[in-house]
Amino acid sequence: MSLRDRIQTDVTAAMRSGDSLRRDVLRMAQNAVYAVEKRERREPTDDDVAAILTREVKTRRESIDAFRKGGREDLVAKEEAEIAILTDYLPEQLDDAAIQALVTDAVSAIGATSARDMGKVMGWLSPKTRGRADGRRVSELVAQALARADLAGHDAPADSAATDAAGTRGAG
Repeated sequence: MSLRDRIQTDVTAAMRSGDSLRRDVLRMAQNAVYAVEKRERREPTDDDVAAILTREVKTRRESIDAFRKGGREDLVAKEEAEIAILTDYLPEQLDDAAIQALVTDAVSAIGATSARDMGKVMGWLSPKTRGRADGRRVSELVAQALARADLAGHDAPADSAATDAAGTRGAG
């Protein structure tokens, strides 16, 4: 059963059980999928549907931040409930340890040594984490790893430190 069919079946079940929140959230997901289908003029794959749901979760997380700043805890609770419903349809999320392992693999595979390599590392990681990890969290862990790699590169022998002090290294 495709992800799209599963959502349709669950909308029907939510309607029968009287679960209006679940029904409304899943209908919204169906509408988002339908809009993409019409725009791209093709049947969405399960990966496409998962990407759409991931985008919907991200939108709700941003709303939660805004509602918290505005002191609207009632709306925060509603958005969190919607996220819980949507995440049931997404692939299992990676934890920080799994993301960190992927970041380490990416940094070594790319040969990244500084923050300038952030785009290359993120490009390598993107297909492996899409829909399975929050992009902001992945970006934070990559930035930390690259900062450590950059600092390690600066812990070179003492004569290069003297060259740095003279200002001749890295001027370019």
